[in-house]
Amino acid sequence: MAFTAAERAGMIERYAHGPALLKRALAKVPAEALKWKPAAGRWSAHEIVVHCADSETNAHMRLRYLLAEPDPLIVGYDQDRWALTFDYHAHPLDTALATVEAVRGNTVPLLRRMTDRDWQRVGRHSESGRYAAEDWLAIYAEHLEKHSRQIERNLEAWNAR
Repeated sequence: MAFTAAERAGMIERYAHGPALLKRALAKVPAEALKWKPAAGRWSAHEIVVHCADSETNAHMRLRYLLAEPDPLIVGYDQDRWALTFDYHAHPLDTALATVEAVRGNTVPLLRRMTDRDWQRVGRHSESGRYAAEDWLAIYAEHLEKHSRQIERNLEAWNAR
């Protein structure tokens, strides 16, 4: 992808701000709407947050494998299967949200001290092939932004039902 240092810094700031966006979107959802789904096969606000916790813990390790291991294999997973298998509605919402905050809080300092050489690190993703540190950043800088908007759309649909 070859981002400039300024572009990377901007994406790191977006990444760092993600949990606040998620919390702000979630705070608008009334308790009775948290587990409401906008359609069959779609996730509730509660499920979205639990997915974010699982995704962020995977992301946390993906970056570390990219930086520390030679030719790392980054393993994909079926997010919909995880939501069903782990019964996301049964998982505590507060714990999931705290996980997102903690994992990102633990990763931001690492991102801020990565060198240009670190940003050139590359591994292989089991589903998409070549997977570089900059690919990781591009994906996860926007991940919580996307899911915050998804929660907001769910709330709009719940209000309009």
